[in-house]
Amino acid sequence: MPSLRLAPASTEDYRVLAEKRLPRSLFDYVDGGANREVTLAQNTADFDALKMRQRVMRDVSKIDTSIELFGETWTVPVALAPVGLAGMVARRAEVQAKRATDAFSIPFCLSTASICSLEEVAAVSEQRFWFQLYMLRDRGAVRELLQRAKHVGVSTLIFTVDLAVAGVRYRDVRNGMSGGIGLWGRLRSGMLSYLSHPRWLVDVAILGGPHSFGSLAEYVPKAMTPADFRDWVDSQFDASVTWKDIEWLRSIWDGNLLIKGVLDPEDALAASRAGADAVIISNHGGRQLDGVSSSIAMLPRVIEACGYDMEILMDGGVRNGLDVTRALALGAKATLIGRPWVYATAARGEAGLKSLLQSFKSEMGVSMALTGTTSVADLTPEILDIATA
Repeated sequence: MPSLRLAPASTEDYRVLAEKRLPRSLFDYVDGGANREVTLAQNTADFDALKMRQRVMRDVSKIDTSIELFGETWTVPVALAPVGLAGMVARRAEVQAKRATDAFSIPFCLSTASICSLEEVAAVSEQRFWFQLYMLRDRGAVRELLQRAKHVGVSTLIFTVDLAVAGVRYRDVRNGMSGGIGLWGRLRSGMLSYLSHPRWLVDVAILGGPHSFGSLAEYVPKAMTPADFRDWVDSQFDASVTWKDIEWLRSIWDGNLLIKGVLDPEDALAASRAGADAVIISNHGGRQLDGVSSSIAMLPRVIEACGYDMEILMDGGVRNGLDVTRALALGAKATLIGRPWVYATAARGEAGLKSLLQSFKSEMGVSMALTGTTSVADLTPEILDIATA
């Protein structure tokens, strides 16, 4: 466990620091998964099980971790995944994240349920960012959100499809994020927990407002707290959505369209037929259906079904640059990270996130060099010791 006096070196270090800094309910919201969190653990365990082949005596004096994707150059194949309520873990966290990704020339994806609005994030710089959308029952709101996204320069939309219903998250139930714990429970998990974290209380709760879902404020004018907005968003999840709705979405969105939450080869093929430019292999970070396969385990099966007719990205369990290398070796075009960037931003703000991203880049470079590869194009299953997996 890292000391608060030492520089954090890994995602795990930032996780420990974030836990110390955040009220329990907020930390558990970020850190937890569905039910017994079996899939949450499997996401990382399956990465650890993938062994790499160390190769030596190759000229690896020049390592290139960059990729070209969706018309842009990324310095490293890592994008920041959309995370709802991120602005509650650090002061205007989405703005800090945008500044950090600008420095690395990698994508930042803003959640529909972000604290900072589309317009606030766009004001950081002219560098483009991505936007994530749920299919809301209010289709008029969907149209307006996409129009606003286009207006501020968003050209890549992530559409999340694995939240027709919300997963059962025991931690959120226990700490009151899901409600139903009574007055004392609310005091213990809320106000008393906030008061016991004075740095967070001053930096975020007092100085970090407003604490509403920025992009949704005009649709819920009577909401006063994040809980009010969350209740509205929960009521807007549309369990009747089918691939026909994706076709409708494509009819009003002419930018890049990525479907996030695909975990089955047949669904990946359906996404392609519905007009998606790419799919993101994802089990929502183990936060939805517990007991499903890890994203990295399903990645080869989806690629085998789809071939290379569409771009395949993945998230879930990516904790360092070695994991990025492994994912690309199995055929992913790029990876997304959620918890790692939130831990780092909660712990040390923009500086912490920049440091973590630099670690990802450096670790990826080391893993490439010691497997005898010098560019992302060289990353194939040949660098993995499949026999030991």
